[in-house]
Amino acid sequence: MREIPQWTNDMAIRQWGAMPRTVLEQTEHGGDFAKRHLINPVLLRMLGDLNGQRVLDAGCGNGYLSRMLAERHAQVVGVEPGQSLYEFAVERETAAPLGIRYVQADLCALPDLGAPFDAVVASMVLPAIPDWTGAMRACVDALKPGGLFVFTVNHPCFEQLWPSWREHGEYRTRRYLAEYEIPGPSGVDFHRTIATYLNQLVSLGCQIAEIAEPGLAPETAADGPDGIDAYVHLPNFLVVAARRGS
Repeated sequence: MREIPQWTNDMAIRQWGAMPRTVLEQTEHGGDFAKRHLINPVLLRMLGDLNGQRVLDAGCGNGYLSRMLAERHAQVVGVEPGQSLYEFAVERETAAPLGIRYVQADLCALPDLGAPFDAVVASMVLPAIPDWTGAMRACVDALKPGGLFVFTVNHPCFEQLWPSWREHGEYRTRRYLAEYEIPGPSGVDFHRTIATYLNQLVSLGCQIAEIAEPGLAPETAADGPDGIDAYVHLPNFLVVAARRGS
């Protein structure tokens, strides 16, 4: 197994940036099943009224969340380093303009994005970044004092919930405290503990406002893919909202 120190942001960006167009098209409207039913509703509730708010979608991928935010009348800047993801987001904005500004950049090396943001969202982004502490710092630095930072990650306790549930009818894991790779169909995520994420957030001067572990409604699971009922019983995602200090 490849050790995490061998990875660089550039390597991860190249891998994620080669995502096939078919995948991008399948997830252009609200993301995948889990994002539509578990992550997005919590994110939008935490963000609250977005009318006129300046929002950074950090690691915006194919732009589905940026479009959702813009449709709620936010002034959106989406940053995405991956080539195919960035190009798809720009293409959709060109075809149906919502006033979104897309920037191709590594989150750890952000260009000047203008005035500080009222809110920064990093949804399912930090686990995919080798230099995640640099990315989190950049997200917080982009906020105005008192601004809201909301991020989501695979729940560190239940990261491979779906395949485990399908195989065993329960969740099984053998390790938690070590950092390790989680290979996926489009790229690699990295396991880190809950404390690792939250302690870094606190060290950046943020005050945690809310933590959510969303569960799937039974009636929604009934219409979902095989094994998705695991999400009714255990959380596969962790959503954190925090305020930047003054």
